[in-house]
Amino acid sequence: MADITDIKSILYTEKTLGMQEDGIIVVQTSPRMTKSGLKEVFREYFGIIPSRVNSLNQSGKVKKFRGMTGKQNDFKKFYVQLPEGAQIESLAV
Repeated sequence: MADITDIKSILYTEKTLGMQEDGIIVVQTSPRMTKSGLKEVFREYFGIIPSRVNSLNQSGKVKKFRGMTGKQNDFKKFYVQLPEGAQIESLAV
């Protein structure tokens, strides 16, 4: 079952800020989150039922630090389209 703690962050970049004007929020979550789970979290905690949810699995980058090779964590991104006229007050920029 999905929980609000599975949401890591809301992504704020140039591209995502432009998408927010169209009512699309980009959410970074843990890899175990599902579309239906994310819809449930939005309904429970924000009182909004998303009209569309698209997901993207993002694998972590391989980086070198002081000669040692390491890998960043994998995560999942969701593009959540809110219904027309709906806005989440706590996420407003």
